[in-house]
Amino acid sequence: MYYGDYHRDPQEPIETNQYRVHDPWDNGSAPAPAPRKKGSGARIVALALCCALAGGLVGGGSAWYLSRSLGSGESTTLYEGQHEPINVDTASVKSGDVLSAAQIYAANVDACVGITTELVTQNTFGFPVTGAAAGSGFVISADGYIVTNYHVIKGATAIKVAFVNGQSYDAKLVGGEAENDVAVLKIDAAGLTPVKLGDSDSLVVGESVYTIGNPLGELTWSLTDGLVSAKDRSVTTSEGETMNMIQTNTAINSGNSGGPLFNSYGEVVGITSAKLSSGSSSSSASIEGLGFAIPMNDVKDMIQDIIAHGYVTGKPNVGILMNDVSSAATQYGVPQGAYVEAVLSGSCAEKGGLKQGDIITAVDGTDITSGEELKAAVRQKKAGDTITLTVYRDGGKTDLSLTLDEDNQDRQDALSDLQDELSQQRQQQARQQQGGYYSNWPFGFGFGSNY
Repeated sequence: MYYGDYHRDPQEPIETNQYRVHDPWDNGSAPAPAPRKKGSGARIVALALCCALAGGLVGGGSAWYLSRSLGSGESTTLYEGQHEPINVDTASVKSGDVLSAAQIYAANVDACVGITTELVTQNTFGFPVTGAAAGSGFVISADGYIVTNYHVIKGATAIKVAFVNGQSYDAKLVGGEAENDVAVLKIDAAGLTPVKLGDSDSLVVGESVYTIGNPLGELTWSLTDGLVSAKDRSVTTSEGETMNMIQTNTAINSGNSGGPLFNSYGEVVGITSAKLSSGSSSSSASIEGLGFAIPMNDVKDMIQDIIAHGYVTGKPNVGILMNDVSSAATQYGVPQGAYVEAVLSGSCAEKGGLKQGDIITAVDGTDITSGEELKAAVRQKKAGDTITLTVYRDGGKTDLSLTLDEDNQDRQDALSDLQDELSQQRQQQARQQQGGYYSNWPFGFGFGSNY
């Protein structure tokens, strides 16, 4: 190994300076190095100056150094940058100002909450199972109204929300919209800092967006950013609902559901709701950069309705439990359509003459082949509208006229009770019959949805 260092005899002129390479195994037999050419000293000085300038550029506008002496007389210099701490000014921000990501976070993190729930679900055998879930939400009023996704609190028996300052509150469900995946909670608090709602229709592809949420249910108040990748995407969620969505490459993971999507002005333009997954569970997702949010303009009026009435007014409801006709049934000549599993007592379905076992094949003369198509057709109507349903019954078809009921929480609770009652009946019937079959085969076991 060779070590090099620079020597100059103080009695010699500068131009006789020599760069000597010392070999620790040199016994003196090596020839003396040739004198260095005139002018090389200036180049070394220039090189040293360039290195010093480079070090200053790397270290920032100002720097200090630490010099440590080594045993051989060498030294090591470490450079550290110095600058004033970043000041995130939100006090002088005015509405309409474009904000930095740091300003958006500082101005809104107090309005963002982590949500945890206790819930009871049914396993594949119809038995209740206790579990827990986590999500995100955001404050929309100083007196404690909070928006989140419906699927975050679906089936919850207890709901808690936590703020960045460490405070937590028990929350109650004011109301929710399963089909539009939006819910409103209320906590007993005052003087909260709410978010500002923005115009989602004004978004353009390529615009920067941000979200604050609770990914994985553990990393609460995490900020992520991205772009609007597309608008007006038709997306079918894991709950089976087809919705209009904003597509974004902002990181959205399990636990982010229900959080706010901000534009560059710090306004909420969407509710982060879903991430495209290659598996049936969000935890098994391997597709990145494909997140979705509910446009705020699509649900703003619904949120106001829920706060005022506890439900979205004017929504139509038929009053049935339904399922799709199975492929096994169509082999016997049964038509495709929405199979009526049960009819709610006192509903417009009962008043209009629908019966358990009917298959709805058309709405106002337009053919349908599934329960989802029936829901999509009825969704275009309002409570109080009259529709004509074509039903297949006893080998023939007949038309029935129904005046649609208004959907509300009482109606949904009644349908849920009916579903529980029918589920218990089928479990008992399955246990009594050998092989687990029941009398309504081949239409399938279980329920598609209520409507």
